[in-house]
Amino acid sequence: MLSYRASSQYFFEVALSATLYLGLFYLNQFITVPLEDAKGVNWIFLPAGIRIFLTLIFDYSGAVGLVIASLLINYIGFYELDLISTLGIALICGVAPLLGRHFVIHNLKIQPDLSNISVKHLLMIIIAYSLLSSGLHQIWFVSRGLDSGSWNHFIAMFCGDVAGSILFVAVIKYGIDLVKGRLGRNNLIE
Repeated sequence: MLSYRASSQYFFEVALSATLYLGLFYLNQFITVPLEDAKGVNWIFLPAGIRIFLTLIFDYSGAVGLVIASLLINYIGFYELDLISTLGIALICGVAPLLGRHFVIHNLKIQPDLSNISVKHLLMIIIAYSLLSSGLHQIWFVSRGLDSGSWNHFIAMFCGDVAGSILFVAVIKYGIDLVKGRLGRNNLIE
């Protein structure tokens, strides 16, 4: 049985993941509305980057937070779909980056604590995740008869996930470099 400390950390990670994803999702919607190809299909999707980071850092608790956030997004009214379609989208939102995480950790020999991750690995993670996410979403959209499901939307969603993830990583990298420079350090954590 989990200790109180471990369970409270798990719930904190779930809540943090859900909150960060919700915030970035709505910020992305505000910024990139003109770049939306179809409902839920964006040419630039910044939350794709946070999906990857949350599952890389928090593993299963990050995925659970993403599922909860996706359920909330759809409950609030982003999609007006039946419960089964909404549940499928939410599960894909959390499972796709988790599968991407486990695929690259096991196949690229990345340490679970990410201590040996490189830019090349990160790009491979972005590609693997984007293929999984776009593919699973499009299969689900087509199987549920949603307007967002098609080969063209797969391409748009894949490009949006890659572009959004790379932009997100670039912003994080720039932010870390900026903080290190202001602190006069070579490492962020000393």
